[in-house]
Amino acid sequence: MWLFIISDALTFSALLMAYTYLRLSTPEWPKPFHFSPSIIFSSFMTFCLLSSSLTMVMAVHSMHRGNRKATVGWILGTIAGGVAFIGLHMTEWLNLINKEHMTPFSNEWGEPLFGATFFGITGLHMTHVAIGVIYLAIITVGVRRGKFKYEDVEVSGLYLHFVDLVWMFVFPLVYLMSAKI
Repeated sequence: MWLFIISDALTFSALLMAYTYLRLSTPEWPKPFHFSPSIIFSSFMTFCLLSSSLTMVMAVHSMHRGNRKATVGWILGTIAGGVAFIGLHMTEWLNLINKEHMTPFSNEWGEPLFGATFFGITGLHMTHVAIGVIYLAIITVGVRRGKFKYEDVEVSGLYLHFVDLVWMFVFPLVYLMSAKI
């Protein structure tokens, strides 16, 4: 898992550095996100993701104490937070596509690379969250059946915390720095 996280960290680092370079080298980089509703909405998405990180900590703690039933409950809470994040993100994407006419290839704000980088970075992150939800569902079934141990739950938590950490770079860089003040 550590090797995967290191390689994935390099991938996201390269994407975020490329985004930063594009943003700094383009004088008219779009700032399409108004505080209300865009920043508030994306902040709520962040809250869902960070809450799922807390429930994962509780799941690992419960498993360490040998309480499988509580572990399953906490992991299900973690899954709910991930599903909420994906649902909110998809709602945001549909709003941007249908109401703001933003696509990976064009937008009304002028710089076409904005849409490409936005959908590329947030889409890759959302894919990682979806993989994490599936991974946690498998872990939940295994814990419930008594097949997985503490270490298995801890490793799945490691993946989830990594995905949350990536979002803590994506959120300010892509959303907050593109807010219309």
